[in-house]
Amino acid sequence: MAYTNKIFALVDINNCYVSCERIFNPSLNNKPVIVLSNNDGCAVARSQEAKDLGIKMGVPLFQIKDIVEQHKVQVLSSNYALYAEMSRRFMKVLSDFVTPEEQEVYSIDECFLDLTAYAKKYDLTDYAQTIRQRIFTWLGLPVCIGLGRTKTEAKMANHIAKKNTYFNGVCNLVAMDYCAIESLYETIEVGEIWGVGSKHTKKLNSLNIYSVLDFAMAFPFMIRDQFSIVMHRTLLELHGVSCIELEHTQAPRKQIVASRSFGQRIYHIDDLKEAMSLYVQDAVARLRGEKMLCGYMIGFVQSNPFETHKPYYSKSAALTLPEPTDNVLMLCKIATKMIDDLYQKDVGFKKCGVILTCLEPKVNHTYDLFIDMKQITAGNNLMDSLEEIHHKFGKTKLALGASRLPNRSWNMSRNQLSQNYFRWDQLLCVK
Repeated sequence: MAYTNKIFALVDINNCYVSCERIFNPSLNNKPVIVLSNNDGCAVARSQEAKDLGIKMGVPLFQIKDIVEQHKVQVLSSNYALYAEMSRRFMKVLSDFVTPEEQEVYSIDECFLDLTAYAKKYDLTDYAQTIRQRIFTWLGLPVCIGLGRTKTEAKMANHIAKKNTYFNGVCNLVAMDYCAIESLYETIEVGEIWGVGSKHTKKLNSLNIYSVLDFAMAFPFMIRDQFSIVMHRTLLELHGVSCIELEHTQAPRKQIVASRSFGQRIYHIDDLKEAMSLYVQDAVARLRGEKMLCGYMIGFVQSNPFETHKPYYSKSAALTLPEPTDNVLMLCKIATKMIDDLYQKDVGFKKCGVILTCLEPKVNHTYDLFIDMKQITAGNNLMDSLEEIHHKFGKTKLALGASRLPNRSWNMSRNQLSQNYFRWDQLLCVK
């Protein structure tokens, strides 16, 4: 078959967090498993067995407690360090099949590949199966692969591969008969299209557009006029017109957010300051990792919005920095000072956080003529030394205040956390 269009593949790890946990704990295989969000709040990953029990994405744990107990659902806390390392290895395996310019890391468990150049030499369905088998053999991760003439079509093909086992994990819409494609599209709700959210779904339904096929058959200019040029582009992509290219470089961050819910409500201002200090340190670590400076900082606190017997409390404060910085001491001092204004007595705080914005590349920043450069240099040297200590000895050896001491009252609940099998002190041991 001669291919004249571009051909994209979307490789997606099936039930990513659950699959990562099962690699190191095979006793979880063929059992209903859910992975919870931060603070053991909501289900953010579900095994197929858990989905079959009716457990929805994002549902709070307390709402499904009966299902969990009745069906002995295995409940795990999120182990992000483990998932990040498995994702890195997943992307590395994929890089063996394409050039760097033909790969786009879309999310922790998804990756786009441009397979256009391989169509003349390989049967792309077989090529995708080779990729799939390699990932499972080397990493133990089950994946599905969708192939299409556009990224939107590849996303749809991936969805079809996941929902229909007879595809054996690979759906190639490029090589499929148009009548067969229409039959599949007719059975898929329009909300499953990449980029079509719940708001657009409701409006599309009001226009008698319920399925993917209905959307594909819609008049393009009507979609553009009723929605936007973005939706018009989505429709063109479903028709095989590639409008979205691979992104090889990430767009610069506009902001960095660090916030978490507390394991229990906290009432004391010192606890709130400790938590805020830790989140600032986490945010600054990411800021420096991307070699950026922060020019504007927002701090916020919240009580529990789901409490019915107490009024909800939420307040924020913001400050424009006199000079953009990545100095954690300065930013922590400002953030903890904000707590003095944000704190309110007798409020049970459930969450706090910090937002760093007005970001700019550090290499491009020009300091004010009257700035004390000796102080800037001393601050940079201090930050470099602090990072080196963290790299060699871990973040808990040296930190600001009491923020990284164990057993703090505000620490996030992670009662069902698995091991990080990529740390020396947590390696699997055979006895």
